[in-house]
Amino acid sequence: MTEGDAEVDSRMRSPGTDSLDVDGLETYLHCPRRYEFAHVDGLEGSDDGTTIDDRIALLRTAICDALRRGETGREAFADAAGERLEALWADHDERFHSRTQRRHERRVLEATLEAYVETVGVDHAEGVERLTAESTDGELVGPDLPLSSTVSLPATETDTESVTIDASVDYVYADGRSIVGVQFVPTLRSLGLLRYRSDWERGIAERFTDHFDPDAGVFDPSFVASLFETAVVIDGLRTRCQQLGLEDRTCRYVQIPLADRSGTAINWVRETVETSLETKDLTDGYIDHHTYGMTHEHRNRTVDDRLADVVSEIAGDAFDPTDRWDDISSDACPDCGYTVCCQDYIAEEVRFDG
Repeated sequence: MTEGDAEVDSRMRSPGTDSLDVDGLETYLHCPRRYEFAHVDGLEGSDDGTTIDDRIALLRTAICDALRRGETGREAFADAAGERLEALWADHDERFHSRTQRRHERRVLEATLEAYVETVGVDHAEGVERLTAESTDGELVGPDLPLSSTVSLPATETDTESVTIDASVDYVYADGRSIVGVQFVPTLRSLGLLRYRSDWERGIAERFTDHFDPDAGVFDPSFVASLFETAVVIDGLRTRCQQLGLEDRTCRYVQIPLADRSGTAINWVRETVETSLETKDLTDGYIDHHTYGMTHEHRNRTVDDRLADVVSEIAGDAFDPTDRWDDISSDACPDCGYTVCCQDYIAEEVRFDG
C-alpha cells in the first residue's frame, strides 16, 4: 500500500462531499473492502517497495529540477540533471548491505537518467520551453503537478451529484498542437494490454467491458484503473489548457518507467551499467474515435460512463466484495495488509466444507 492509500477520505462519507483520487479508484477496483479499510476507516496497511519509491523520487526530482532550469542543449541538460541527482544521492540515507551495493545502485540511477536524456529528455525540455513561451500562467514542471476531473454521477439514492477526482503529472510540455502530461512510474507492468496496443478497437474495448461482466471470466483491475487514470489526467489537462490560455490544443498522457530493469545490462567486472527506456503514450489506446469525431476532444464515452458508475458506487458506500469474491480474493488477498481484520477473508479461511 502507498501512503496515499492509507489516508482517510472521510469526505466521501458525508452528504455534499465530492473528492477522491486515482489511487483510491485503483484500490477500489482491486477490492472494495480494502478501499473501505484504507480510505474510510483510516487503517494502516503494510508498506511495500518504499526503497524503490524513494529512488524513483530522486530521479523524478533531479529531472524536474533540470527541466525547470530551462536547459535545452543535450550536454547542458544532462549536466544539470546529473548534478542534481548527485546532490540528492549524497543526502540519501537508505541502508545498503555494503558500499559496493550503494555504488551499484547509484550507477543504475545514473544509467536510467542517461537513457531518459537520450530517449526523450532533450525533446521534452524543448517542449517545456515552447509551452512556457506560449502559455499565460501556471506551473508546468513538478513533480506532482496537481490535476483534477469532475465527474457527474448518475441519479442514485446518495446526496452526491458530482465528485472531483484528483491526479497528478510530473511535468507538461508542448508537442505540436498537443499538450502532453508526463508521469514517472516504476514500471509499465500494470498497464497490461494497454502496454502493447494503441487502438481502442483492437482488444482494449473488449477487455475493458469484459472486466465488468462477471460471466466473461476477465478480472483486470490495474488495466481498468489505467484507463480511468488516463481519462482523469486528460480531462485535467484540458482544464490546465484553459488556465494557460491554450483551449485549442488536444491533450495526451505519457508514462515513463524509471525502475524497469528488463533492458538493463550490467558488467560486474568493469562496474558499468547500461539501460534503455521505454515510454508509453496511453492516449491512443484510450481514445474512442466515434466520441472524438463528435467532440473533437480526446475522450471515450464508454470509459467515462463506467468511471461515473464506479465513483457512484464509492459515494454510495458499496464496499461489499461478495459478488466477485473469487476474483478479488485471488487478486488482492495474497499481498493485502488488511487480511487480519477482513471479515470476508476470515470467513473464507475458517469455512467448513461438507
